[in-house]
Amino acid sequence: FSFLCGALIIDIEIFLRGNMDSYQHSYSPASQYLQDDQDSDDRSTTRVNESRQNLSGMMSRSTQRWITALALFSLLSVAVVVRIYTRDDRSSTSSSAKKHKYNDDSSDNRSKLFDQFGRFIVEDFDVKPTFSDFLPGVAGIYGKPNWAFYVNRGQGIASFGTLSKDYPIMEFNSANKAYQLTSLVGFRTFLTGYRGKNRDKCFMTEPFSPDSSRFDLQSEEATKESSTFRRFVTGESKASASKLPKREMYVGKSDMEINEIDYSNNIETSILYFSLAEEYFSSLVRLTSIKNIDNSDALTVSALDGLAKMEPDGGQLNNLLKNMGRTLEGWMSVSHGDNGTSTTMPFYKMSTEPADSASVHVEEGGHYCLSYIEDDPLHLLPIVYDTDLVFGQDTTLLKPRGLMASSVKAMIEGRQYGDAKTSSCFAAIDDFVLAPGEKVTIVSFYGKAENISEVPRIATTIASEWYAERKLHASRSIIESITDEVETNTSNALFDGHVKQMFLDNSLRGGVPLILGDIEKNMELNSVDEDPRLKVYHTFSRIHGDLERDYNDFVIEPTYFSQGPGNFRDVLQNRRNDVIFQPRVASFDVKLFLSFIQADGYNPLTVEAIVFLVNNSTIADELATRFVGNATGVRAQRDALFHVLDSGPIRPGQLFALMEDQHIVINVSKEEFINEIAAASRYEPLGLFDAGFWADHWTYYLDLIDAYLSIYPDGEEYLMFDVRLPYFYSPASVRPRCEKYVLSFTYDYKGKHVRQLDATNEEDELKRKCQLEYLNSTTGLMTIDANWQHDTDSKKYLTSTIGKLFLLCTIKFSTRDAYGMGIEYEAGRPGWNDAMNGLPGMVGSGMPEAYELKVLLVYVLSVIERFERSIVIPVELGELMDKIDSALDELEESGYEDEDLNSLLLDVPQELFSYWDKVSTAREEYRSLVAFEFSNATQTIESSNLIQILTRWIKEVDTGLLRAIKIGSHGHGDDGTSGITPTYFSYNITNWTLTGETNKDGYELVNATAMSVGTFPLFLEGPMRMMKTSTTSDEARNIYQNVLESGLRDNKLKMYSISASLEGQSFDMGRMMAFSPGWLENQSIWTHMSYKYYLELLRNGLYIEFFNEMRGGGMLPFMDPDVYGRSPMECSSFIASSAFPDPSRHGQGFLARLSGSTAEFLSMWILMMIGPSPFFLEEKTGDLRMHLKPALPLWLFQPKAGNDDDDLTIGFLLFGSINVTYHNPKQLDLFGVAPERYVVMFSNQTKVIIEDSAMPADIAADIRRVKQVESIHAYF
Repeated sequence: FSFLCGALIIDIEIFLRGNMDSYQHSYSPASQYLQDDQDSDDRSTTRVNESRQNLSGMMSRSTQRWITALALFSLLSVAVVVRIYTRDDRSSTSSSAKKHKYNDDSSDNRSKLFDQFGRFIVEDFDVKPTFSDFLPGVAGIYGKPNWAFYVNRGQGIASFGTLSKDYPIMEFNSANKAYQLTSLVGFRTFLTGYRGKNRDKCFMTEPFSPDSSRFDLQSEEATKESSTFRRFVTGESKASASKLPKREMYVGKSDMEINEIDYSNNIETSILYFSLAEEYFSSLVRLTSIKNIDNSDALTVSALDGLAKMEPDGGQLNNLLKNMGRTLEGWMSVSHGDNGTSTTMPFYKMSTEPADSASVHVEEGGHYCLSYIEDDPLHLLPIVYDTDLVFGQDTTLLKPRGLMASSVKAMIEGRQYGDAKTSSCFAAIDDFVLAPGEKVTIVSFYGKAENISEVPRIATTIASEWYAERKLHASRSIIESITDEVETNTSNALFDGHVKQMFLDNSLRGGVPLILGDIEKNMELNSVDEDPRLKVYHTFSRIHGDLERDYNDFVIEPTYFSQGPGNFRDVLQNRRNDVIFQPRVASFDVKLFLSFIQADGYNPLTVEAIVFLVNNSTIADELATRFVGNATGVRAQRDALFHVLDSGPIRPGQLFALMEDQHIVINVSKEEFINEIAAASRYEPLGLFDAGFWADHWTYYLDLIDAYLSIYPDGEEYLMFDVRLPYFYSPASVRPRCEKYVLSFTYDYKGKHVRQLDATNEEDELKRKCQLEYLNSTTGLMTIDANWQHDTDSKKYLTSTIGKLFLLCTIKFSTRDAYGMGIEYEAGRPGWNDAMNGLPGMVGSGMPEAYELKVLLVYVLSVIERFERSIVIPVELGELMDKIDSALDELEESGYEDEDLNSLLLDVPQELFSYWDKVSTAREEYRSLVAFEFSNATQTIESSNLIQILTRWIKEVDTGLLRAIKIGSHGHGDDGTSGITPTYFSYNITNWTLTGETNKDGYELVNATAMSVGTFPLFLEGPMRMMKTSTTSDEARNIYQNVLESGLRDNKLKMYSISASLEGQSFDMGRMMAFSPGWLENQSIWTHMSYKYYLELLRNGLYIEFFNEMRGGGMLPFMDPDVYGRSPMECSSFIASSAFPDPSRHGQGFLARLSGSTAEFLSMWILMMIGPSPFFLEEKTGDLRMHLKPALPLWLFQPKAGNDDDDLTIGFLLFGSINVTYHNPKQLDLFGVAPERYVVMFSNQTKVIIEDSAMPADIAADIRRVKQVESIHAYF
């Protein structure tokens, strides 16, 4: 009855409106889609309620009362039905369930949010809150990518180009400007035409013009009370409103499409964008389809379709376009690839690179545009590039006033000018006749060519039937080949899709690991640790720069095996789980990143792709002869390839680019060639110092080690003790305190205080001089050896992995602050929270790093205890270790103890200060000794001595951790008694002596003689890191409960903010104080940190709490997409919290996709689907075993297709290859329990049944080699 009443109300509404098209369907929020079956009834009542509200403006008062009564009766009926026939299943801990109650029905709801290609649908996209996004910039291994960003304004694409934002084809603008300018300077489509034979009744329209956006209707939907709506109901503006175009955007993983239905002119326009894949040239592809949706009359249409403003090629133009754009136009011109015989191959270029220099560089490269009608690819369309012809004197580009006064035909036939001005790029069609239901598609390619002679060749390549359709399929297939690695099949289709999107975005920042060097049969069964010919090469990576992250300079090289550099912390975290998704990677990432540890305990900021070096000239000569031949006609090519291979380090993309430039043709496939080159080479990591040393970067090493040990527990001893690693050599150095403790004015100039400034000497001349010893006299460039620390015999200094970890233990233990609590931010940069940039100046320290030091010490101690092996360290490090222990002896002899932890003074006790001063001096002396090289002297430390040292250090760290909690945090509404660990401290130097020296800015330098500690409000990072030291679930649950009840919880959004309120804090702490509360790092929901926190809940066995947080809207895809403001598939760096002044922004996501949250989510996925340690060693025998111990709630299980509902299943791909199916016939939450039985199917169709919770050694080894195993069925 309730549903009949609802239907009656809706029918009345439609009848009164008199126009079915005006009935606007509004989606329920995704959070409702993802609830239990009870919600389907709730959604029905919601629609009934909304329909009743909409009718209120059209009905008389008496009729309204009748409808109200009927609707209320309907709601009451629904409530009764729901109460009787549904159960309360909000908890994830139900031990059993009735049939048909496991599925969230998300497949049906997903179809409402997504199209048939899995693309998120944004209705009326151009009037929704703004967001930015990007195409993936992936063209395949043997393709050349470009970059392209888009927004939900205009026709989408806001900027695109090659390599970096310095080389735009459409100018790069920050998001705020892109939202304003895209509809003007971006892609535009102008249509003119007439119906039937009525030439006198011509029309002109611009699809996707903001002039015809549904702003009023969007406002009406939001307020339900607007005057526009009242006018619409009364008929005042009904006709015009009903004719507003309907627009949709489709956000896909590999492409983006927009669609408009123009009811006034009966025209449907759709535009699809994707990056060209698997070609020797790069291109942004645009497909514009114009369809006649009139039922009776033919449409004769002319069109201009393309870019309103297209930039030329001519060097690094981004800054020049913004700062001297008018002058720059003097260099601009448009040439023609067909020698000027037509306008079908325009070539946009600068005459020379714009520079005031004695060296003049003539510009050869340019940007091209090639267009044709899809059904006629052999005939290129003319391009209108003269902006004046299109827009006339309307320099705002609002209207095509030139076209309004002329015609497309006249433009095609007339003369155009492209010199000394910014040109346009419009493909033109004239008088194209479309029968009812017929469409025409304009296919356009925009890219860069190194020479104008390449344009005709490109034109020939693209001129084949269905070329664009094949390339669209290829583009989608490439992305799917990446995301298929984490194929997941649960009852929740949104969750399954989100897993793939997060894996893609994680890969775009960290890179996709390729295994090169497979040159023999069965090598694919070996890992890179087992066969030195195998190499790991990461492709598709880039730094996270985009329209919103405009501060980052991304690089996407337009080469085969494309990649770009990334920041150390980002790349390390995004590669954290490489070995779990692809076991052949083995220990590669561990060795790579630990090689970057410097002698001073820091690391470079920039991580670049590894390079290959062919082992010697003889091998290079053999390879060149083999792949080119030795015939007379190819001798020059052979010699050229030899010189390329023998000239030093090279990457695969660079190798193919050089071969292309020198016209080297090989006689084998590209795959065979590069595998042979990799197998015959060694690899070298590459890093680059930049912008200082961050205090937290070392804290992520154990993530790599833990991931490796979860797959190769039998490789731990070898990795720790027998692998030899180098030390990265940086041209920068950390200054001693006497060179960075500066007496300066307070920010209000009312007094003086001591600050730690210029803590890092970023250009140490003596260190640079040391590197010059490794200069290549032929090329004038530094050799690879310049990146590594050497000994006094000029040999690259190597040490064991455990030796490098012990070095970190020693240096970080010696860097504890004066109160022994946090790790000092001594090198000028803070930890994970970059926005605390002022904290190092406040002589600050961090508890996150202190908790990580505890974790590292415990791990190193466990390794020494288990394997009972000694380690060899540099004698300089041994001296530092001895001085630390001597200072600890003196501290113990002083008799100091914290008398009452509940009343600790903020002034640092003299005994602790004296210890800190001695240890800091010892650390500075050590760094002075190893600044340029290690001596040849080493020191062996026996395991028994190491155990004593590490145990003592752990005890000291524990004392400091307890002391920190007692001192507590202090902020707005926080008196320090929450029981939550602080995250930061600062130190006020209360007494000092002048050194008599000044720094480069003329400030006096001082030596500290006394300090007091300063406190800060709560930050989420502190308790998150503290959870990593929890030994029981109860300890972690206590932390969770305290955080839940603190100022870190955003109760409105049911999320966790990066910090509590910062009200009243000093601006000295960093830029976060410059932001409004709830925005960026000031009390917003920073998803990376909140996801780290959620991950720790899962790691500590807080399963109920974790899944309640997930489904409660704290994690994607369980957020309301209408509030989130973008696809729930895609993560954002931060979400505006309820602390933000504007409530309309609360819950909206910003800074899309490429963030560390993807790594945290994938770690959660691994724990959910696989468990923490799938491979382990049998305690008694030491044999390798494997088990699967997932953490899966009942609500994620689904009935198996074709079977009885009692057999609930979840499926996923293990190692990107093995189909795993979990069977849950008992219908239980599976939280950390192993199966009772496994059925393993091998690729030769052999079936093995294991009646045990773990698989034996031989099966475990086969599964780890992946290729021999087809599927695993696990029964619980």
